[in-house]
Amino acid sequence: MSRVGKYPINIPEGVTVEVKDNVVTVKGKLGELCCSFDASHVATKVENNQIVVSALSESIQSRTLWGTTRANINNLVKGVHDGYTKNLELVGVGYKARMEGTAKLVLSLGFSHDVNFDVPQGVKISCESPTQIKIFGADKQLVGQTAAEIRKYRKPEPYKGKGVKYENEYIRRKEGKKK
Repeated sequence: MSRVGKYPINIPEGVTVEVKDNVVTVKGKLGELCCSFDASHVATKVENNQIVVSALSESIQSRTLWGTTRANINNLVKGVHDGYTKNLELVGVGYKARMEGTAKLVLSLGFSHDVNFDVPQGVKISCESPTQIKIFGADKQLVGQTAAEIRKYRKPEPYKGKGVKYENEYIRRKEGKKK
């Protein structure tokens, strides 16, 4: 069993943490994020520049929520201080991406029409080249969800590897037809 919950979370400079009514609020240079936790199983407190999460009993529910709550709060602290980034690559002839303004991503993925993707609030998307997309934000879940939604338009296929893939994703290739 993992013991992630027993490690305290260090609060970096420029980040403020407030615990009130089963909600942890973290403020930093990249914004403000909130996370609620189950107070019947887990206790959270801030002491001498660290966040300490503790289980209130030895039940399985308390032990699992202990590690989960600690990991979620750690993601909030890291998010408002450093942020999270996902990189996508477009592989295929004619596959391109471009930004229109700051709120719309236009993808050319081999369909008869371009795909328009509205950028969610709290996420910044940039196209460093026509075949690379960089997604940046403070909320780890929102950044990952946005990348997954963009990838869903054209998943990489196993024969030629064409599609939208994560930067370091390995595409398992299949052999084509044999004579």
